[in-house]
Amino acid sequence: AVACEIFAERWTPIILRSLFMGADRFNELLRGAPLISRSLLAKRLRDLEKAGVIRRARVPTGRGYCYQLTRAGEEFRTVIEGLGNWGQRWTVRVKRDNLDAGLLMWAIRRRIALDRVPAGRVVVQFDFRGIPLTKRGYRRFWLLLERTHVDLCVEDPGFEVDLYVDADLSAMTKIYLGDVSFASALRGGDVRLSGPRELARAFPSWLLLSHFAKVPRPQRELRASLQPLNVAKESSVDHHADRQVVQAS
Repeated sequence: AVACEIFAERWTPIILRSLFMGADRFNELLRGAPLISRSLLAKRLRDLEKAGVIRRARVPTGRGYCYQLTRAGEEFRTVIEGLGNWGQRWTVRVKRDNLDAGLLMWAIRRRIALDRVPAGRVVVQFDFRGIPLTKRGYRRFWLLLERTHVDLCVEDPGFEVDLYVDADLSAMTKIYLGDVSFASALRGGDVRLSGPRELARAFPSWLLLSHFAKVPRPQRELRASLQPLNVAKESSVDHHADRQVVQAS
């Protein structure tokens, strides 16, 4: 009962998931739970620290604090993985009214194969469509990719863009979850890449899927997930006509 009181508080499993995925700063944890308030997140972190699940430590370089899982906190890993596996198998993975471009981009930012990124800086601009007009939040993002780290920006970082990704949010979410291949999304026009051919061809290999993407689903749900994307096609003009639009051959 005591363990349930600690773990089953609202937002606590989401916070622990973010910690297991490598987030350790307050703002990183806040981005991983976009509907939580700053005050409630601070309270949950204090509660977890008091329970001995996490520890707060000063950042070795710079200002502020980071949050680290204790030995007791690490033992929640199997619980979080079990919940993730169950959700991947039995829940409806993508509902348009639950889509969140910011949360998706934050997840993608943490799942980049840095060893496959070209040397130097590569700037990738994402433009999402298919977002309900009533949905708040950003629709354009920039990933700054280098061999040592990845930065995610919601404001123009001021660097020349090397590759443009124009994507339906539902389709990009399904790609990340492993329900749809990048190649099929390109063929269907749900995702369009615009930029130098070598970068456009290599880009899908830089993206690692969700940790739970390979979790098998019951056969009926699996068949449903393989149906063509029900994405409203938009007639649009490529705003980057001077760049080559690459589709799967």
